[in-house]
Parts: sequence; structure tokens; C-alpha cells
Amino acid sequence: MGKKKKVLVLTDNAESSVFLAKMIARTVKGKDFPGFSATVTLADDFSGTDILPVHAFFLGCGEPEPPSFYYIEELMYHINLAGRFCGVFSGNAKAVKYLSALVRPCEAAAGKPLYAKNGLITSDEMLKWIQSILKLGEKDERF
Repeated sequence: MGKKKKVLVLTDNAESSVFLAKMIARTVKGKDFPGFSATVTLADDFSGTDILPVHAFFLGCGEPEPPSFYYIEELMYHINLAGRFCGVFSGNAKAVKYLSALVRPCEAAAGKPLYAKNGLITSDEMLKWIQSILKLGEKDERF
């Protein structure tokens, strides 16, 4: 098998967003996504170079504008991530709006945001959402 496509799941340390981040990574590592690998990174531990080699990234937080996202906010205005797939997620509707606005300047290919009310989502819903972000089944020659 060739080189796996890397997926980064970046989150603050809110319990609900960490839970969703781990669910995303576990799903990407599963049988439905052969050829993909996934890692979860807390925003406090994130370095800008972590995002450069990825095929796709997911951003999540429990509340809008968490202090741990300061560096990420700055980075999104100064990096071009065109050609990378992106998904944002939260159990908080205001956080979903914040994250959606946050990724616009970097020009990543952002899919429909995931609002998991109160952090609840079925594994089937998660699978379908991730497939929609990664554009599985569609021809993609970018990477």
C-alpha cells in the first residue's frame, strides 16, 4: 500500500470537542477510510508546521474564541491552505459559526460544518459527514 493521506484533527481542550475529535480520528482510521491516517492535536500543542503535510484538517472547539486558538487564528490569516480539505465541528452553534469564519482566510476547501448538539452524534452521521468533507468517491488529483 502507498503512502497514507494524513488527516489532522485540531481541538481545544473542552471535553465535548475532545470527544468529537477522537471520534473523528477513530472513524478516519477505520475500515471505511483505507489509505488515511489521523492524529488528534490539542491547540496548546499545535505548531504551524503540523498542518503543512496534511491532506485534510478538522477544527473543533467547545466555545467561540478559546484562548488556546490565538495562534491558530493568527495562522489562518497568514497561510494559504488552498487544496486542503477542511471540516469544522462543535457541540456549540456559536462555536461552529466562529470556526467557519476562522478558516475562510486560509482558502481551505471547507465542507459543511458539523454541529453536534450537546456533543451528540451517531457513528453513522459522523461517517457520512467525514466522507462529505474528504470528497470520497470523487476524483481528486490534488495530492
